[in-house]
Amino acid sequence: MNRTPHHHPLHLRRSLLSVPAVNARALAKSATLDCDAIIYDLEDSVLPEKKAEARAALIAHFAALDRSDGREHVMRINPLDGPDGLRDLEAALQCMPDAVLLPKVSGPQDILAAADWFSEAGADDGPRLWAMIETAAALLNLSSIAETGRTQGGRLDCFVVGLNDLRKETGIADIAGRPFLVPLLLQVVVAARACGLDVVDSVFNDFADSDGLAAECRQGRQMGFDGKMLIHPAQIAAANDAFGVTEAEAAEAIAIVAAFSAPENVGKAVINIAGRMVEKLHAEQAERLLGKADLINERKKA
Repeated sequence: MNRTPHHHPLHLRRSLLSVPAVNARALAKSATLDCDAIIYDLEDSVLPEKKAEARAALIAHFAALDRSDGREHVMRINPLDGPDGLRDLEAALQCMPDAVLLPKVSGPQDILAAADWFSEAGADDGPRLWAMIETAAALLNLSSIAETGRTQGGRLDCFVVGLNDLRKETGIADIAGRPFLVPLLLQVVVAARACGLDVVDSVFNDFADSDGLAAECRQGRQMGFDGKMLIHPAQIAAANDAFGVTEAEAAEAIAIVAAFSAPENVGKAVINIAGRMVEKLHAEQAERLLGKADLINERKKA
């Protein structure tokens, strides 16, 4: 199987706010918030007896939704092996979100089951698939999940880490700085990047702890995550800041791209910029960073 990394089109995924689909007030407010994506949750935040009500509310919400702002709209469904998963997929066909977030993924079969369902429903151009990485089995099968999702059906776009379920399943302690989880988080990042997927860090539960949130966002950025899943609108600004592009980063990227574009450097793989040896791969990274900065500026204008 081809293991060569490849990148799908660049998306802005700094801040992904989870909104309970059954909460009418939260649904209405979500359209006014400055997050890059909204995850409409049909799973953990909705009681079993409220699932049908949540689906109906979401269908109505999507029918009136203005998608001109460029943000992504994602549905997190229930597990496909339960009573509500298939009903959620049927609702997704009516809503046509940008992506369907699959919970409790344990192996490539979970991705293939959803991809096959959409194909059989005649929706080959339907929603993309995202995978929640929140089980011990998923961590053991990261490579096969990523490879299968990208090469068979090609619907998989993104990994989203779910540490609450993972802590519950493994018993790993919830400690500031996540010392015992960092090795696992890095495995998720590496597996995602090996197959050109985006990867989003887990929620920070204490939304009243702004300093703790900011520190965890910085940590996530340093580990290579694209953004963070959020549980409260008050967390959006911190995620946008940590996973954004600073003026200094943009200026450095512009300088690198300009240097490689200079006539005397055309065709060179390595050049000297202010005493620092810079490779062509750095120019590619710089171009992608500037593309992200352009997306951020477009969002500000929307």
